[in-house]
Amino acid sequence: MDILSDHPKKDTFNLEQLRAAIDAASACANSCATCADSCLHEENPADMARCISLCNQCAAICRTTAQILAQPSPNGDSWRAIVEACIAVCTECAEECEQHAEHEEHCRICAEACRRCAEACQALLDVAD
Repeated sequence: MDILSDHPKKDTFNLEQLRAAIDAASACANSCATCADSCLHEENPADMARCISLCNQCAAICRTTAQILAQPSPNGDSWRAIVEACIAVCTECAEECEQHAEHEEHCRICAEACRRCAEACQALLDVAD
């Protein structure tokens, strides 16, 4: 049993989709943070400035999304805006990282994590409607 299963407001969300979104957002935050750090240590980090910036933004929004979703007793629909922002930033970050994926394995891995997070967040929104 996980802690979400014991939450008094556990019926607020589909717990399977909620868990998947929390896990994907947490994993994405970690991947993006590592990717940004890896880009900083590349031979020419100035060429990776956009990637570093997007990875840092994505890591921040994914951490926030995971934290908000781990509190499944929403007041209104503000949680949707956070999840929608997460999807948007993850999509943008994935597109940027994919441009470097052929030469940088960390960018390929990060892009995949971003895509998984965007998909899990979208799936949560889809079942919440």
